[in-house]
This record gives sequence, C-alpha cells and structure tokens, in this order.
Amino acid sequence: NVPLRPLGDRIVAEREESEARTAAGLFVPEDAKEKSQVAAVLATGKDVKDVKVGDRIVVREYSTTEIKVNNKKYFIVKEEDVLATLA
Repeated sequence: NVPLRPLGDRIVAEREESEARTAAGLFVPEDAKEKSQVAAVLATGKDVKDVKVGDRIVVREYSTTEIKVNNKKYFIVKEEDVLATLA
C-alpha cells in the first residue's frame, strides 16, 4: 500500500537498488553508489496513459522528486520524463 497518491500525469515509483559490490568484489559504500535510473511503478495519476502499476521504468537522472515517508524512499516523476519501460 503506497502512502502517496500522485496527481495528474505524475508517477510514484521506488528505485531498484544498485549493486553493493563491484565486479572485482569490492564493497561500495552507500554514499558512493550511483542512483539507479530503473524503478518499479507503485502508483499513477489519472492522466498517465502509457505506464501502469507494476511496470519497470527508466527515468531521466535528474527529473525526479525524492521523498521519504515512514522511513521508505519514493520518488515522483512526470510521465514525460519516463524514457522507457522494461520488458
């Protein structure tokens, strides 16, 4: 159950975790990890046409608004900033 209800053409999603280790097996600290551009859609606004709940999406790197609710991180993005859905 998502505590956010997006309006209009907005989408609420949750980023997929990036790898915690490098290919060589070294541990990557949390603050050094890149933000994943792939996310799972949790909720959509009523004007969203091409994305649905459960889709995995690719978003522009700096187009999201991040929010933390009940110690869980979500982000909100406009549908126009979704670059693709993953099969």
